Amino acid sequence: MRIAFMGTPDFAVPALQALHDAGHEIVAVYSQPPRPAGRGKKLTSSPVQQLAETLGLEVRTPVSLRDEAEQSAFAALDLDAAVVAAYGLILPQAILVAPEMGCLNIHGSLLPRWRGAAPVQRAILAGDDETGITIMQMEAGLDTGPMLLKASTPVDSKTAGDLTDELAVTGARLMVQYLASRSDFAGEAQDDALATYAKKIEKQEARLDFAVAAEQVERQIRAFNPQPGAFFEYQGNRYRILEAMIEEGKGAAGSLLDEQLLIACGTGAIRPTMIQKAGKPAMDLSSFLNGTKIPVGTVLS
Repeated sequence: MRIAFMGTPDFAVPALQALHDAGHEIVAVYSQPPRPAGRGKKLTSSPVQQLAETLGLEVRTPVSLRDEAEQSAFAALDLDAAVVAAYGLILPQAILVAPEMGCLNIHGSLLPRWRGAAPVQRAILAGDDETGITIMQMEAGLDTGPMLLKASTPVDSKTAGDLTDELAVTGARLMVQYLASRSDFAGEAQDDALATYAKKIEKQEARLDFAVAAEQVERQIRAFNPQPGAFFEYQGNRYRILEAMIEEGKGAAGSLLDEQLLIACGTGAIRPTMIQKAGKPAMDLSSFLNGTKIPVGTVLS
């Protein structure tokens, strides 16, 4: 099948690899332009672009697809389908309708729940029991198109990083499955009444709010691992909590209840098990406490 692939982050990499391995003719790969990264702010290609170049595929990195010349160049590819996975650019109508089969999206939730930019993180923050992947036909609305294929997975105690990696592999498998036998799958309209919106994660959301229940604080920690990292500040330093356990404990919200970093929440308490000081490597609690002493009774925020 003659395909264009459109994706940018690590989430999209397994799908590009799977489509290539399945023997599809990938005539162009679209990805967001290289961005400054790392301490040196060196221009760095996206994970999708890096894989595409390794596979010897043509890569296109337009800043926008609204330009008529870009739309004409896309239409000239004479595609059977375009496969989209976390591309990060809005697809105008001229792009959506150019391929014979249209544009097919790998979305990281069980639509219509969690339409939008951050479905994995929002599912964890909401305490959802399960999430999954939906292969959908794209249309002008935000993740509103017909659903073609789905697979679910339990959220359990997974971090956003773990869950994203799992869903990326599932999405790759489902897309290959759909393209191989698409006539077996009839599109199902979404029920807009059941829709929820997964808005983009803002950095300020990652500051831990110890006034809420320990269960919610622990979800925040998992939802923001690895990025942007749930944090508190102490003596001008920022500390990211990467993993934590929920325990019994009672005290003023944010107060340290013992010498092993048990932190009181609105109800219950959490004990960090992996923690990272800004600019330093992550470490387990024991290693952290060997080098950092925070007095009992200190109120963290």
